[in-house]
Amino acid sequence: MAAELAERVDALLPQTQCTRCGYPGCRPYADAVAAGAAGPDQCPPGGDATAAALAGLLGKPVLPVNPVHGTEAPARVAVIDESVCIGCAKCLPACPVDAIVGARRQLHTVIAADCSGCDLCLPPCPVDCITMVEVASLPLPLSQVRARAVGYRRRYQAHQARETARQTRRDAQLATRGLGPDAS
Repeated sequence: MAAELAERVDALLPQTQCTRCGYPGCRPYADAVAAGAAGPDQCPPGGDATAAALAGLLGKPVLPVNPVHGTEAPARVAVIDESVCIGCAKCLPACPVDAIVGARRQLHTVIAADCSGCDLCLPPCPVDCITMVEVASLPLPLSQVRARAVGYRRRYQAHQARETARQTRRDAQLATRGLGPDAS
């Protein structure tokens, strides 16, 4: 029953994977909401419309987004100033939807249509060449947020699979050298 409710909650979330709700992604937040450990008002990217939809699903009072987690704002995307980018590639693994393309020692760019506006690429950038720019003057209607969420969810799942495979390869390499957690 809780898993089914979590699926329904997750389906209402914008899938930006921004972590502003206090959870490491939209699905963990959905699990917490379904379990009663988190409120339906913790998703700034989804805004008041998502908070209301979640409250309706849960049969709880409708509350605006809790400002502790941030405020509802127009949709934004990351933009990289390529004249400043040093090609460190620290932004690549930080992007939960793989909207940043580039390689080490190469310039990076953001595929704006794929960027969820999560801001997670900002902290790892050592030269502050990434800025967030508004792509809409008003928050998106709930129908558009949900349509975009389908693509973000797919891209996030692919990102997670790649990161897990990368970590598995790294752990195997370290174990072969006697440096990994399996080395005794």
